[in-house]
Amino acid sequence: MLKYLIMLGLTSVLAMASGGGGEAMVHPDITMTWVGFAALVIFVIGYYFIAMEEKYHIDKAKPALLIGTFMIMLVAVYYALNGIDMDFVAYEANHLILEIAGIFFFLLVAMTYIETLIHMKVFEKLKYNLISKGYTYKQLFWITGFLAFFISPIADNLTTALILATVLITIEQKNVKFLVPGAINIVVAANAGGTWSPFGDITTLMAWTAGKGTFTDFLFLFPASIIGYLVTAFLLSRFVPDTVPEVDLSKEEVPVMDEGAKTVMALGIFTIFSAVMSHQVLHLPAMWGMMFGLALLKMYDYRLKKKHGKGFGVYQALAKIENNTLLFFFGI
Repeated sequence: MLKYLIMLGLTSVLAMASGGGGEAMVHPDITMTWVGFAALVIFVIGYYFIAMEEKYHIDKAKPALLIGTFMIMLVAVYYALNGIDMDFVAYEANHLILEIAGIFFFLLVAMTYIETLIHMKVFEKLKYNLISKGYTYKQLFWITGFLAFFISPIADNLTTALILATVLITIEQKNVKFLVPGAINIVVAANAGGTWSPFGDITTLMAWTAGKGTFTDFLFLFPASIIGYLVTAFLLSRFVPDTVPEVDLSKEEVPVMDEGAKTVMALGIFTIFSAVMSHQVLHLPAMWGMMFGLALLKMYDYRLKKKHGKGFGVYQALAKIENNTLLFFFGI
């Protein structure tokens, strides 16, 4: 993912510096000026700190926001110093914030649904079902991999990898021969699955919302995605033991999904459908359908409160989403 983000960032910097954007405006080419080179240097330095997040203990959102905002301000300073029409900058900034807002609100709704499902113990139930079936390590390896591959097109690859990695650790915490290839398998599956859906990765979402391809165009990537995953998974599976994990189910409390969990899952699927229809048929931003889905989720929460005296709390789910991830994407 980092490789694609770097490519995306470099393209954005050069496009911004060269002034390509407005259909009715001819922007001056400032690529080979001091601001063009400065933007590139700032980007490389910023991405170094993003990649070295664990070394310097700096949240990746901080350098991403810093370089993202600073580069555009530098371009505005260059325009002001050289007496260039500032309407160019205003036009590009307004166009950019519209794109960012579309992606921002799209991810906000998607994360809210995921947090709601976590709160309603949907993934706790999934964990228990996996460990109570008596599957071998090798079977669990393939099951978690395929789950990651087919969940990531809806929930995005990062969220999918985090959730299923937690499931993996719940199943086994000591057997490295299962944990290491199992974790790699989940990450590979989540990334491979995320490529054939506009919602699977931030880069595919950006390409889709920018009109670089239709929803069905991404489906043509499915054969390459599944083959790439299967080849990698087959090689990894050769190192996974074929024994059954030792789990004492008597100590495991059987989780029960909260009232309305299945309806929330159905609403999540309908929300994705609404986003696709909004973008492909109604020619509205995809986030319009997502926000409509969020409104439906809030209405259903209200209905549960009236019927059972308590709901799942949409605002609680909103409070738990990873704001640093959203701000990171804003900077990118």
